[in-house]
Amino acid sequence: MINDIHVVGIGLDGAAGLTESVRKLVKRATLLIGSDRVLGYFPEHPAHRLVLGDLTQVIREIRRQLAKNELNCCIIVLVSGDPLFFGLGRLLLAELPPEHLTFHPHVSAVQLAFSRVKVPWQDAVTISSHGRSLERLTQALQQGTEKIAVLTDKINTPSAIANLLLDLDLPCEYQFWLCENLGGTDERVRCLPVDGVHLDAIAPLNVVILLRQSEPSDTPLDVATLPILGLSDQSFASFRDRPGLITKREIRTLILAELSLQPEQIIWDIGAGTGSVSIEIARLSPTSHVYAIEKTTMGTALIEQNCRRLQVKNVTSIYGTAPDILSQLPTPQRVFIGGSGGNLLKILERTQAQLGDNGIVVLALATLEHLNQAVQWFSDRGWMYRLLQVHLSRSIPVAQLTRFTPLNPVTIIRAIPPDTISKL
Repeated sequence: MINDIHVVGIGLDGAAGLTESVRKLVKRATLLIGSDRVLGYFPEHPAHRLVLGDLTQVIREIRRQLAKNELNCCIIVLVSGDPLFFGLGRLLLAELPPEHLTFHPHVSAVQLAFSRVKVPWQDAVTISSHGRSLERLTQALQQGTEKIAVLTDKINTPSAIANLLLDLDLPCEYQFWLCENLGGTDERVRCLPVDGVHLDAIAPLNVVILLRQSEPSDTPLDVATLPILGLSDQSFASFRDRPGLITKREIRTLILAELSLQPEQIIWDIGAGTGSVSIEIARLSPTSHVYAIEKTTMGTALIEQNCRRLQVKNVTSIYGTAPDILSQLPTPQRVFIGGSGGNLLKILERTQAQLGDNGIVVLALATLEHLNQAVQWFSDRGWMYRLLQVHLSRSIPVAQLTRFTPLNPVTIIRAIPPDTISKL
């Protein structure tokens, strides 16, 4: 055929890794295009060579060859792996007539990487950091994506990815696989501790595989090494399908301050989720008792698991839906409402009926609708309240730089009933 352009994927095993038909195709090339490395696999080839560098120049030369309309013209573009998988193929399709292009994919580096770590990858998310920021990777990690492959570059290196993992303080842990020179004679695949990645020499041809681990075990943590207040998000086992569904450390700290805790109190935590707020309260006030109310069996199990991990004895996990379950609980002096399941006003009514002397109610709200409902309810009943709107950002590394990534905004309401106001 006149004016063929064949885009050939090739691995680190060079020409030996190509099929016989593709080797024959490369043999009849009149123009070989590729990086210095891949062109080096064909040192004796007689065709004219063009090194991939300035892509504009490469496209211009290919178009010039096409315009000649010569018989037996065969242009071979050599690329790594699969040219249509984060490769040069997309650019060639955008710049050249598709009818002149034929693709011959090789096994991609990501495919090789997952085969080496022996993990199915049909549900994996692949992120290319070539000339891009790590924003998409940050989002995937915060969402708790189970399997992530990262194509690195000279700026977004494996070390930079490891630093990002450390700084994000994720509520789940990731296994860090570093796969270097895949398919080559010097291939190396290792599972490394995240805090040790930067200590090791790393080959420039590499892929990082991040595998989210299952929830932490019941093995107790060394509480002597933990802070009195402000446990890291990673201290808590979380929902496997929603690892980010946890009251973040900074928000927990503010909630505890607004509760104005005192010794020997009964505290309700309504919509307790993983129990992070309940456990922080219990550790801060060991003579008090916290009732963590959660309507899901998974949440209830996580609360109990986290209590065992953090060796907390003064939290009782209650499986049930508020407000129905609340009448069975002892009179509280403090109530925290972190989740209402659509029953916010009914929960407030029941809380008002059961709240003890000098009681305080604290809510953490993420939506304007719930905020308006709560404010209107407190206003109509003469409660004294104050609002704390929280917009926080955490610093994260961006290669050699640092930027802020925001947490979801939250409004915290601290409310005191009329009978308590009169005693102030």
